[in-house]
Amino acid sequence: MAKLEALIFDVDGTLANTEKDAHRVAFNRAFADADLGWEWSVELYGKLLKVAGGKERIRFYINDWKPKMPEIEDLTEFIKGLHASKTKHYCDLLANEVLPLRPGVRRLIDEAREKGIRLAIATTTTPANVTALVTHSLAPDAMDWFEVIAAGDMVPQKKPAPDIFLYALEKMNLSADQCVAFEDSGNGWLSARDSGLTTVVTVNNYTENQDFSGADLILSNLGEPDQPFNIVSGDVGEKSYFDVDLAADLLSRKSNT
Repeated sequence: MAKLEALIFDVDGTLANTEKDAHRVAFNRAFADADLGWEWSVELYGKLLKVAGGKERIRFYINDWKPKMPEIEDLTEFIKGLHASKTKHYCDLLANEVLPLRPGVRRLIDEAREKGIRLAIATTTTPANVTALVTHSLAPDAMDWFEVIAAGDMVPQKKPAPDIFLYALEKMNLSADQCVAFEDSGNGWLSARDSGLTTVVTVNNYTENQDFSGADLILSNLGEPDQPFNIVSGDVGEKSYFDVDLAADLLSRKSNT
């Protein structure tokens, strides 16, 4: 039976609800700086989130929504410039306003560190965005808590491809049956699933109606002792909040099937 060795976390929507009030706002500020006249509403951004990756999301918006465009010579360079501006706005936003972590995230990370469980991140967002959230919302030295930061363009294909999780596993020299992944989106779930990972999905307002068929456990959040999670799908026994013991139990059950 495989022993639990590591927890691998997605970032946006999993550690904190960054999409609506941070990434979306940063995109709109970048658009304003470029005098584009574009505005991504909360509703529109939810539709755009089906595409993983910021640069990919901008390209999808241009191709499918066909907004008014300035005269440009190179679309790829135009998108790269917009995305770089958005990243700066995102980092500035988090530097000036601490975004709260989702329930149970800090508690689970602290417990894992106390028990010698290794930690990693696997995300489509940029390393700069990871650093901004982790250092401001967890702790100034929290980047050092994660053995591997697998982020952004480190791999050929972003989620829903499994590349980013496979990269994290390779860097930790672990197999999928030694780890539990945490995700919030359909693309993230598919990526973790196709990596062979036991996966816990914590849904949010943007993802609660997405298809997570086959996920090992689907919850409203990770919960706290005084703030129980709601179970969407899966077996948690008598647990009312997610902890390391439940992660190990999920792994054990999966290895016995």
